Amino acid sequence: MASQSRAGQPALHGLEFGINEWLVDEQYERYLHDPGSVDRTWRELFASPIPAPRRETRNGATTAQESAHDAAVKAVRVAALIEAYRVRGHLVADTDPLTAARAAAHPELELTAFGLREDDLQREFVVDGFSGQATMTLRDVLKALQESYCRAVGTEYMHIQSSQERRWIQHRIESPQAPPDVAEQLQILYRLGAAEAFETFLQTKYVGQKRYSLEGGESAIVLLDALLLRSIGHGVREAVIGMAHRGRLNVLANIIGKSYAEIFHEFEDAGDIRSVQGSGDVKYHLGAEGTYRALDGGMIAVCVVANPSHLELVGPVAQGVVRAKQDRAADGGEAFPVLPIAVHGDAAFAGQGVVFETLNMSQLPGYRTGGTVHIVINNQLGFTTSPANGRSSAYATDVARTVQAPIFHVNADDPEAVVRVARLAFDYRQAFHKDVVVDLICYRRHGHSEVDDPSITQPAMYDRIDARASVRKLYAEALVHRGDITERQVEGALRDYQGHLERAFTQTRARPVPASPMPVNSVNDVNATNHVSAQHVAASQAATAITEAAARQVIASQTAVPGGFTVHARVLPQLQRRTTMLDAGTIDWATAETLAIGSLLLDGVAVRLAGQDSRRGTFGQRHAVLTDRRTGAEHTPLSSLGPRAADFAPYDSMLSELGALAFEYGYSLARPDALVLWEAQFGDFANGAQAVIDEYIASSEQKWGQRSGVTLLLPHGLEGQGPDHSSGRIERFLQLCAQGNMTVAMPSLPGNYFHLLRQQALDERRRPLVVFTPKSMLRSKVATSGLTELTMGAFRAVIPDETADTARIRRVLVCSGKVFYDLDAHRRSAGWSDTAIVRLERLYPFPTQELGAELARFPAGAEVRWVQEEPENQGAWSFVEPHVQRLAGRAVACVSRPQASAPAVGSARRHAGEQRDLVTSAVGHGRGSSGRP
Repeated sequence: MASQSRAGQPALHGLEFGINEWLVDEQYERYLHDPGSVDRTWRELFASPIPAPRRETRNGATTAQESAHDAAVKAVRVAALIEAYRVRGHLVADTDPLTAARAAAHPELELTAFGLREDDLQREFVVDGFSGQATMTLRDVLKALQESYCRAVGTEYMHIQSSQERRWIQHRIESPQAPPDVAEQLQILYRLGAAEAFETFLQTKYVGQKRYSLEGGESAIVLLDALLLRSIGHGVREAVIGMAHRGRLNVLANIIGKSYAEIFHEFEDAGDIRSVQGSGDVKYHLGAEGTYRALDGGMIAVCVVANPSHLELVGPVAQGVVRAKQDRAADGGEAFPVLPIAVHGDAAFAGQGVVFETLNMSQLPGYRTGGTVHIVINNQLGFTTSPANGRSSAYATDVARTVQAPIFHVNADDPEAVVRVARLAFDYRQAFHKDVVVDLICYRRHGHSEVDDPSITQPAMYDRIDARASVRKLYAEALVHRGDITERQVEGALRDYQGHLERAFTQTRARPVPASPMPVNSVNDVNATNHVSAQHVAASQAATAITEAAARQVIASQTAVPGGFTVHARVLPQLQRRTTMLDAGTIDWATAETLAIGSLLLDGVAVRLAGQDSRRGTFGQRHAVLTDRRTGAEHTPLSSLGPRAADFAPYDSMLSELGALAFEYGYSLARPDALVLWEAQFGDFANGAQAVIDEYIASSEQKWGQRSGVTLLLPHGLEGQGPDHSSGRIERFLQLCAQGNMTVAMPSLPGNYFHLLRQQALDERRRPLVVFTPKSMLRSKVATSGLTELTMGAFRAVIPDETADTARIRRVLVCSGKVFYDLDAHRRSAGWSDTAIVRLERLYPFPTQELGAELARFPAGAEVRWVQEEPENQGAWSFVEPHVQRLAGRAVACVSRPQASAPAVGSARRHAGEQRDLVTSAVGHGRGSSGRP
């Protein structure tokens, strides 16, 4: 049927588009929003009055006016045809190297679908600049459309809302493409030869060893080569690559410049395991830094970020690394001088949620990196899972449409098309500072690993793969056939490369294998490794006290707002109270944190804070950024400390834990000079980022020699809020603690929290810090600190009981965190002077000396108990038990909630009863003790 009224638009008589009616509607919606966003033919159509009904003369002829109208109608149909190819052309593009026949014609691209006929092919039509022309015959229009949209590249970009971006892409892909010159062709052939020879050499020399080869996707090296060459030409300082294990060794060798001998050495398993990399990791997980050197002498720094087997988890880590490098380079005035490149697998790009989390970061203020070039090495297969079982979308890349990224599907067996797409993707990133996706459609010549037989599950696919020559061979044959190079040149280049590999291999075999060292981490002494780490911590603690003048300067910033700025009526009193706390000796947690961050800024240490609602604070306590009540303008008080102060960057994150924490970890790697804080909305929400904690934060130094100073702030405490807002899962972090890999603390005083943050920022040895922060204690009048604690004190791993008469003590309670205040209040109200309460502020590295000295002050016959709010099978008990028991020299009981599968109960009333029983049990008067001696 003819198009009906569209938001007041008169019916378009004589224009029937059948199955392509959607296209007219889409163009009209764009026209209404912005007339300039559609081509002239569409503008004239939508702006024209209702045409008069067509009338014929008595002899059947039409008038000149009617002929003009028919021509205009035909021009609209041709414009609709062009638009349809822009939208649907990728569906029939020749992008699959394993498919011999071209894709069947799409019904929406048939001439008849637009009311056009074969006899229209020779007619000339106005095309409004399409393919650089004002007018074209329909035959030439079709030829140009098929060249632009249906050859080796299929382009998806019409989902982008910006007409400027769409027109930019249209101009680039619809203009005639100049063929590469001989030098460019030889560059492509050289890169393909290097990639192929590397893989076949490893396959020959190290039969049966896993390497996750790039065979079938060697054009990825050509793509990276073209990206980096383009980067050099545009003055980009550095490129950071995040990728999984497929093709990593090839990238390390042929892009990063890691020596072949070093890679072969890893295959020989001849590395020195006493090196900085600790126990190390498998070779296809390792990262590296190097310099990419172009054949013309240009160069660019490039690195590959280390990554475990968690595939896409490296994406946000790499983004964090890039953002940190860009922040450090901000003084140079360049916009986004570091290029992020993310290399994905097709199944993982479609299947893993962290991909979308990372894409969602791309335009957010706290995470933006100026656009990432995403490369999907599309094997058209998962491990053994076919796309039909692995995704619901048409393409593996469909998730990228959510952020309006253009997507270029390219046949990996057409390396010249790969180079064109690489240049186009880079130029788009530079022009619009947005993400762009290159879907490199290829295949995997072997199984998921080289020891796997893929023909068991994909026999037909692998019959086609086995019968197909490599992309290097196909391209070399094409060049020889065209007369661009000779067969002798092809064979000579391949022999030269194989010779380099053979020489490196021979040198590797000649190296002696280092003798095995003594066993590490002996289990003879439960405290042996930890004791050394704790001593190191004590010896390396930086001075964290500040001057009173610095404290007052920081506090003054809290109320010194710009002129005309209206602070919210509920926030202003909190800020005003901060100015009185120094003299009153009632510094609360938020004020102590403000003083820690502000004083670090004055010391020249940059601070980044990110998390869900972290600028205000989950519990309305922080107010790092103020919002004008009337105008909505923002003001960051700690950014007004003067020109010599370092930068403070507080950000509200997207609603994510996995991607958000991975980003901050990556940021901390590249900014060891900064304090990088990630805050969970509630501590237990960190379990959404458990893979980051396990694979990066806890073990990166052991696996990769990679040190991070990222700090996790995890609100923790059982306060009747139910199972999901109570526990930061202390037990999980402590289970990961070994070899001095991190610091885990649960401070009970604002002053100790202050020193802990400053110590983390100023300590020369970087290690992650996990802080279980308070909730109800944020506003507790008893949990405050005086100014002298900040100006004269230091972090105390153990806080002794200075109120107790040690000679009269019959019972010593050791605890961490909020439960101290419940125990102390009960002790005071009951008048129990025979009970001492010792606070363990740092759980790891375990403060052996400090706790041992404190316990030695009490009578040898005094009972020692560990007290925790958490269930017995959770919390710190299982970790601290052997340490406390050894230091006490006697059996130690645990007072806790009974073992449970959930961290807390759902009923606030039941919680209150449990807490009351626990406190009374701790001093031996009542129920609730686990009774575990």
